[in-house]
Amino acid sequence: MKNIAIILAGGTGSRLGFNVPKQFIKIAGKTVIEHTVDAFEKNGKIDEIAIVIPKSYISDIENMILENDWKKVKNVLKGGKERFESTLSAIIAYRLFPNYNLIFHDAVRPMVSDRIINEVVDGLELYNAVGVAIPTTDTIIQIDEERRFIKNIPDRFYLQRAQTPQAFKVATIQRAYEIALQDADFKSSDDCGVVAKYLPDEKIYIVRGDESNLKLTHKEDFYLLEKLFSIVISTN
Repeated sequence: MKNIAIILAGGTGSRLGFNVPKQFIKIAGKTVIEHTVDAFEKNGKIDEIAIVIPKSYISDIENMILENDWKKVKNVLKGGKERFESTLSAIIAYRLFPNYNLIFHDAVRPMVSDRIINEVVDGLELYNAVGVAIPTTDTIIQIDEERRFIKNIPDRFYLQRAQTPQAFKVATIQRAYEIALQDADFKSSDDCGVVAKYLPDEKIYIVRGDESNLKLTHKEDFYLLEKLFSIVISTN
């Protein structure tokens, strides 16, 4: 049994206005992806790391591996245009090891904690699928087809915001995608969602996330991450 961290860094665009993809933006002296890989490199429960990256950035990652002396990074995989294609790249790479655990994590969530990683891995001892989420503090509204009016307001008690890592036995996530890819209307931005839809009898265990485990998406997130890293550095 091995725990394989899959760092999903397949995006090539940058909505933040920088001239590089957001995983290569520097915060606190390192690129975002370096901070993220470091978190899994240092975690005692992770045996191996694979980085999924656009083909044009493979050489950059290979240089980072040498510069950072990452011992656990064993695979650099080519990512796809869509997020699910990057997941598939990892599934194909480890398809011969059905009992391995694949721990998928967004490269642009650089502040994932040891506690979250450990609890996700531990969850796979009892379940074949594990997600991370935090309760929503905002009221969520469902809008109509014209996107102009409120259609429904779900009970906030049952709503949470998904984060990563999301982890699965190889056989479980492979089977979910085999079924999903036969669906002509298949769409996905979330691997737990694929399992929930196409393997409805499979229980997905939820680990409590953290507000600091935020995803770098908007410019405001960049400034917040800078602040959070400065606090971490000052307290160490």
